[in-house]
Amino acid sequence: MRRSLAAALALLLLGAAPSAAAEPVPEQHLSLQQGRLLAAHALGTGKPDLTLDLTRALLRADRRDHLAWYLRAAAQAQLKSPGAGRRSAARAYRFAPDSAGKFRAAQLAARLAVQDARPTLAQVWLRRTAIHAPDEVSEKRIAQDYQVLRRINPWSFQLRGELKPSNNVNNGADSTLEVIDGVPTLGQFGPRSVALEGTVGIVDLSLSRRLHQSRTSLTTLSARGYLQRVALSSDAKAKAATLAQQSGTTVPRNSEFGSTYGEISLTHAFAVGPLERKGSAALGFSFGTAWYGGDKNYDLVRLTARRSWQLSARTGLTLDGMAEQRLDARGPSQDGEVFGLGARVNRKLLNGDQINLSVALRDTRSDHVNTSNRTATLRLGYQFAKPLGPAKISTGLILGRSDYPQFIAGFPARYLPEGREDTSLYADVNLFFEEYDYAGFAPTLRLRAGKKDSNHSRFQSRELSLSLGIQSKF
Repeated sequence: MRRSLAAALALLLLGAAPSAAAEPVPEQHLSLQQGRLLAAHALGTGKPDLTLDLTRALLRADRRDHLAWYLRAAAQAQLKSPGAGRRSAARAYRFAPDSAGKFRAAQLAARLAVQDARPTLAQVWLRRTAIHAPDEVSEKRIAQDYQVLRRINPWSFQLRGELKPSNNVNNGADSTLEVIDGVPTLGQFGPRSVALEGTVGIVDLSLSRRLHQSRTSLTTLSARGYLQRVALSSDAKAKAATLAQQSGTTVPRNSEFGSTYGEISLTHAFAVGPLERKGSAALGFSFGTAWYGGDKNYDLVRLTARRSWQLSARTGLTLDGMAEQRLDARGPSQDGEVFGLGARVNRKLLNGDQINLSVALRDTRSDHVNTSNRTATLRLGYQFAKPLGPAKISTGLILGRSDYPQFIAGFPARYLPEGREDTSLYADVNLFFEEYDYAGFAPTLRLRAGKKDSNHSRFQSRELSLSLGIQSKF
């Protein structure tokens, strides 16, 4: 080791003083710390090849020398070898004993990933720098750099996770008794039709690839996977077992309430009108498949359209529409066509808060009378600009109305003379704890409460749930 460092020192001295090239250089014995200082000096004086020789000797003595790996990465960057430099920076990050060293190494690895045309990998390294950011200024700079990478990178992904304890994981009825238009029937609901408490787990992942982008248009191909799984509580299992015995049915399993959805979409967005007005439109085509309880419900094809206007500096308007055709359905109740219209107004207030109002109309047409319906939903949302303590807060109030012109229910089964009518009211409060992040991901907390009234007691329900999730700060 010392012989290697001595030789490197000789090379450095020769390079620094070419006029003395003929004079012999006495052998010198260097410590590891002196070797590091010499490597840093060689790097700072524009001798990256010598830095590589010195760090190679240092690493023969100690493969976990994070400073040697860092200097080696910086030298490889000067030699236009970003791939090798990034790998060296990764080892510097791995062996760094403290946050300061890991932050420095991760920053270098991110820069080298950009030079190596690896923007996705650069985003990963930026998130690692966020873990070890020393102050708020560094965190803001990381967020800005991440936004730049997001514009550069043709690939993007979004991940949402949620864990939700709820008193009604299966959207069941409040009561076991069947009541239609206020009149009790002989029917009694089984364990799958009444509200059961438990925990809902959700993973929602989207991945997209930018196919084409110009100053006024953007075409993307994206894929989405959504998984929802349910775990019934011990009390719910006991309740379900009792109801199953009374109704002569089987006890439901957790897997019966799980749902899965997969989708591939192609979207083309483009500017409309003067650029300063920020008007835009988008057209989309999607193909998807939905499963429930482990069985496929249906495939679907969907067309979407959206038009947005910036009415003023603080007010925006968006209109959207969709048409969906379901295919290869499991049964008549899963088949049908769906048409939807929506509008959303968003207003930024003088104090920075935001208020939005949205309305959605949906018409579902099916050969099965219990599936054909018209639904209207109104949502009022408010987002506070300033955090309250450690949390950013947003709230929402949702009012819904559904009308089924014809509906078969009761025991024995019969048509409801007035069809089925549901009215729902829900409110939610959302907290985002952005100060408690890890790698740029911060926890969210959502409280949701509400109820649905119906002229058929099977569809009268109440919900109280508390969701814990994760969300990206960037």
